[in-house]
This record gives sequence, structure tokens and C-alpha cells, in this order.
Amino acid sequence: MARETPPRRRPGELSFAGRLRLFGVGAVGLAALLLWGLAGLPDFSSFTPLLGQVMNHVAVEERSSTAVVSAINFDYRGFDTLGEEFILFAAVLVLALLLRALGEERPGPIDDDAPRRRSGKTSDAVRVTTVALVGPTVLLAIYISTHGHLTPGGGFQGGVIAATALLLVYLGGDYAAMRRVRPLSLVITAKSAGAGAFVLIGLGGLIFAGAFLENFLPLGTPGHLVAAGTIPLLSIAVGFEVAGGFVLLLSEFLDQLLVLRRQRRRRSR
Repeated sequence: MARETPPRRRPGELSFAGRLRLFGVGAVGLAALLLWGLAGLPDFSSFTPLLGQVMNHVAVEERSSTAVVSAINFDYRGFDTLGEEFILFAAVLVLALLLRALGEERPGPIDDDAPRRRSGKTSDAVRVTTVALVGPTVLLAIYISTHGHLTPGGGFQGGVIAATALLLVYLGGDYAAMRRVRPLSLVITAKSAGAGAFVLIGLGGLIFAGAFLENFLPLGTPGHLVAAGTIPLLSIAVGFEVAGGFVLLLSEFLDQLLVLRRQRRRRSR
């Protein structure tokens, strides 16, 4: 077997030592900013949770949401949550672009389950366990996303749980099985639709109530599934965006792993 040689550095490419020095400068600067910010914080004993006390008294009556945190996230400070959602959207997009830098290596058969693969086969116990958990995981994700205005949870948590169901498929089978149940175009559509739905609901508040993200739907009765106006709709939209984003990240990381395996095989020949 031929000895693997490190790839040559391209002209103008920063060396490893240069990258390490650049990282060191950035880390020192970030640490200095964090220490500066922490030094100006008040003591723990001087903190008075006035906002939390006010929200606990008024949120259920004003927004018919028995989960005060969801009322704050998707109503009182809904514009901030919109910003957080698009930060996640941009972060997933940029990371996917970075991981696709070796896109020209992608064509070829899926060799995750190739005959010469040295890793052991998945045991029957793991397969049965993961297959049995996929359905309950999806149901739990739906429950957490749709009941965020009633109980602790919401779209952020539900979206991560939904992405976990796809990870269970990979752990119980192989990459080829996961790829068959994961249409990438549908994943990207769900991610984009979730982010777009949040904005459209916000525009609905601007059109029907005079303010962006204003809660313009009937509030209903606290404790009922159909209640809290736009809060559950915004939570579901976030669930789609988060689930699509995490599934896309998982897929890109696994694709990159297969690319590296193909490169190692070619260098070892």
C-alpha cells in the first residue's frame, strides 16, 4: 500500500502555522471582549426579574398562552425571534456551502456499505431499537411543535427532535437508507418555507392589525389547542425551518465523510 502524502499547499493558501496564529489573535481578542462584557454585569444578588414577574401575570390573559416563554418568544419579542431564525438560516446556508467545496468529488456510487468497508455491521438489536424509535420520535416532534403555546416546548425544540428521527435511520441502517427517506429538495423546501412563513405571518399582522408580527388571529381560550392566535403558527413555522436546517447539516456532514473516504482510497492506490 502506497504511503499517503499530505496534499500540496496551493499558491496563496495560508499555511497551518499561519492559520494557528490567526486563530490565536482572534481568540485573544474575543476573550478580551468577553471579559470586558462580564466585568460590567451586575452582581447576582442585585438582579430583580421584573420582566418575568410581569409576564407571569399578564401573558395568559393577554395572549391565551399558558406557556409564558412561547408567548414572549413568538409575540412580545417576536421580531427578535425572527432575527434568531434568520441567523440560524444563514448559518446553515454558509456551512452547507463550505462543506460543498469538494462538490466535484460527489458523483459516484454510494460506498458507505461497500464490501471492503472495515467497520462492523449494525447489530440486529440496534436496528430494531432505532426502527422502533423513529415513529415515536416523529410524533414527539409534532407534539412539541404544535403544543408550544400550552406546555414547555415549541418549534425550536420540535425541529431538533424531528431531525433526530433521520439520524436514527442512519444509525439503524446505513447512509444509503437515510438518503432514500430524505429527499434533499424537500428538506431545502421545508427549511425555506418555514423561514418564509414566519415573515408572511408577520406581514399578516401588518396588514390586518397595523403592526408587523402583531397577533391578529382570535386568541381563543387558554389551555385549548386552538388558541393564542398566531403563536402556534409561528412555532410550527420555526419547527419546519429548524428541522430542515439540521437535516441539511446532517446530510452535508455525511456527504463530506464519504468524499474523504473516496479521496483516501485514491491516494492509497
